[in-house]
Amino acid sequence: MKCLPIILLCLVGCEVVDEQKHITPFAFTEIETSIVPTVCGNDDSKQIIEVNGTGLGLFDYDNDGDLDLFVVNASDQPCRLYENISNGSIAFQDVTKEKGVDLNRWANGVAIGDVNGDGYEDLYVTCLGSNVLLINNEGKSFTDITKQAGVGDQHWGTSAAFGDLDNDGDLDLYVCNYLEFSVQNSPPRAKYKGVSVLGGPHGLNPEKDIVYENVGDGTFVDVTDQWRLNAPPAFSLNVVILDINGDGLQDIYVGNDSMANNLFINQGSKGTTFDDVALQTGAAANGDGSMQATMGIAVADVDGSGSPDFFTTNFSSDTNTFHINNGLYFEDRTKLYGLGLLSRTLLGWSCGFHDFDLDGDEDLLVVNGHVYPEATAATMDSEREQPMLWMSRVGDRFIKVNSTLGTKVYRDRAAVFGDLDGDGDTDVIVVERSGPVRILQNDAVGRKPLTVHLEGRAMGATLKITLDDGTVVSRWKHSGGGFQSSASVDPIFTFPLNRYPEKLEIMWGNGELQVIEDVQISGVFTIIQPNLN
Repeated sequence: MKCLPIILLCLVGCEVVDEQKHITPFAFTEIETSIVPTVCGNDDSKQIIEVNGTGLGLFDYDNDGDLDLFVVNASDQPCRLYENISNGSIAFQDVTKEKGVDLNRWANGVAIGDVNGDGYEDLYVTCLGSNVLLINNEGKSFTDITKQAGVGDQHWGTSAAFGDLDNDGDLDLYVCNYLEFSVQNSPPRAKYKGVSVLGGPHGLNPEKDIVYENVGDGTFVDVTDQWRLNAPPAFSLNVVILDINGDGLQDIYVGNDSMANNLFINQGSKGTTFDDVALQTGAAANGDGSMQATMGIAVADVDGSGSPDFFTTNFSSDTNTFHINNGLYFEDRTKLYGLGLLSRTLLGWSCGFHDFDLDGDEDLLVVNGHVYPEATAATMDSEREQPMLWMSRVGDRFIKVNSTLGTKVYRDRAAVFGDLDGDGDTDVIVVERSGPVRILQNDAVGRKPLTVHLEGRAMGATLKITLDDGTVVSRWKHSGGGFQSSASVDPIFTFPLNRYPEKLEIMWGNGELQVIEDVQISGVFTIIQPNLN
């Protein structure tokens, strides 16, 4: 009997090795484009304002059926709009001047949403100084209406997200603010692991986030206090808006740097108010009770419960964190799913769950890069330039895999995910801090995916497909989550071999439930919301 534990250990070890033997590299090709590299200050960051890089916005600005790209820039280069002109291979064309996009300031992130309900998606750009709201004029041009709309927050904005928080039919806005910063009075240098590095955020003053209600007449009002979203100031870096507890109302999850995260649950039955339940539900910190430096947020139903689970990326010498949503109690299952140890030497930013290999389950991609130019494995246990972390779902774990892109290293920050070439699978766009924008075309061969296109109150919708074996596959059309980035894309479903969809349930963004019994297996499935006012 004494030998039994050893035998079992050997069997477990053999099982993991056997799983790894069957994993093939994710198939991607980097596409050459004319997209201009981003700019965010000095090549070697001197101040904390230069560290986070700039974001990406992926959306169909002209409603022609493909995904276009907005690239945020800081300092010496304007933000740019690129139209998708793909025909077989992925290609983009710069239409910044043609479409009247004139934004040249220290911009950081972007949120996407149809602010005025005209069917065309607009852009909200966060900046150091006044943020900017660009209204989309039916795909012909963009107009800056920041002043008249009243959304020109003057702080250091990072990420932002739209959502119908008061369930009145239009999109409200949550804006993350980081810290008090002055170019004329930048913080002194500090020590990290005995090395002199740029100062912050520790020792600096965090800022309060701001929440705007869309009044519906082209203007917004600050309702941060009124809606009880006035949490203490924090170093806020990311936000995602979706229905977290399944009651048909939009909730808010906020990721903070080196401070407790926030989980605001919508108390709609009492009017538009929110309660921050992060501490009591386990969403504020990891399983050890440690507050982390949350940058990226990825949403998926990994355990098949029908509720959204959260994966967050963090600083080096720490691990990324994966929280399972168990009835609005968040359990840290990072180690159980194999998502901890591999990330300790990496500093993670944007991340996303998607079925990159078309085998019927969602995989995971994390982009990485250190903030300190001085970072080396010898001094900080982490290099400045780092590889992307590709993880394949294998059973109840995620296993690190390679991709056909090789093992290059980068100073990555932002990434967005979507079908760029119309073949149904998920492609990736990644941008380095002050560096190239890389287009990664997915070359996977497998079962053709099902893309669900929603017409109606789509933002914030929950989609659940029941398969013929009773398995339920869930997706969310949510706003936010990408670090300083947004992607307004249709939810994509992939099914295991020999499994077929039998029922689609849609909880629209206003809480209306629609059940569809006849579901396509693949291709584009367009659903129009009934009873839409």
